[in-house]
Amino acid sequence: MGLRSNIMALLLHLLLMLASTAKCQSIFDITTYGAKPNTDITQVLANAWKDACASTNPSQLLIPTGVYQLNQSLLIGPCNSTIEVRMEGTLQAHPDPIGIGLVLFRHIDQLTISGTGAFDGQGEKGWEKNDCHLKKACTRLPMNVRFNFITNSIVKDITSLDSKNFHINLLSCKNVTFQNVTIIAPEKSPNTDGIHVSNSEEINILNTKISTGDDCVSVGDGNKQITITNVTCGPGHGISIGSLGKYTTEKEVAGVTVKSCNLINTSNGVRIKSWPDSAVAYTASDLHFEDIEMVNVSNPIIIDQEYCPSNQCNKKIPSKIKIRNVSFKNIRGTSATFVAIKFICSKDLPCDDVEVADINLSYTGTQGRITSQCRNVIPIITGKQNPRACIEVAPINSPSTD
Repeated sequence: MGLRSNIMALLLHLLLMLASTAKCQSIFDITTYGAKPNTDITQVLANAWKDACASTNPSQLLIPTGVYQLNQSLLIGPCNSTIEVRMEGTLQAHPDPIGIGLVLFRHIDQLTISGTGAFDGQGEKGWEKNDCHLKKACTRLPMNVRFNFITNSIVKDITSLDSKNFHINLLSCKNVTFQNVTIIAPEKSPNTDGIHVSNSEEINILNTKISTGDDCVSVGDGNKQITITNVTCGPGHGISIGSLGKYTTEKEVAGVTVKSCNLINTSNGVRIKSWPDSAVAYTASDLHFEDIEMVNVSNPIIIDQEYCPSNQCNKKIPSKIKIRNVSFKNIRGTSATFVAIKFICSKDLPCDDVEVADINLSYTGTQGRITSQCRNVIPIITGKQNPRACIEVAPINSPSTD
């Protein structure tokens, strides 16, 4: 049998498997449980989830077209079979900044969330109370969707709107893919990170569009094998690893790849950030940024180990986070500031093995010529360099970016 015949046979087998799965899937439509548009369905959703999760056949929890109000919904496993939440409608949070957010998914294996529907956090009334970017002691507002201890799962095609806090938060997840997800909030909405990942492994964020008021994607501590590909970010604060070192319970970061992404009118591009006077010491390594397009980005390439927004820390005590094996390759486009590359590493633990290759950034403003600044790092420089990395010594007490 030739290669073409083998491929055709494999495709036919996959189609038969999908048809069989669809045929055997049990559907749990929330409207059959009494859900009606423009009413609170918190208890109805809980009832439908309980039955769908208990099903021994693959199940689908269906949210049909319409807008449904929801308050603090906990969808918890483990379930008896694979389960899909098919969202064609909109789940809408209460406008007041209360509760834990729209939905918490917890302890589920083989979960699929799909459809053209949306999680709407109605965050406008909460943003004025969201001051965690200004002070350490603050009130944590609810997130749109939280995933805790989710494994072997996929989230695709859905939308998250106007979260009061982070849109999507992952904690202790493994082998989860986000694909064709859309995240939308105004540029002035504080702490509305698009997707935040912590203590997770094998997370893939693919072909996703994020417009928000904070980091489009933020990779926190304890993560391994995180891949971010074909993400369009803007407005927002860019794609960030960190901030790291703020809490005593944090663990090392190993293996983050950001590739083929577009950043448009963001306040940062790709960055690594850690707090000075760190609460804990560990390593962040194997961090790679490649094939990135910048359009009018204020700080295109940045390592900031004196990250201290609103002066919440002591910059005189160096960061205890060791950054090593980092690369920035094939990064091109336009910078909105004349300092296009800034590496500020820890005085006690300088950055090691930082490679900068094939950089082509231009600055069209009037504040000076395009340049770069560094402290406590000697990068490995190859290929095209515009600007060349580490032209100048970064000034002491440089202001932190948001």
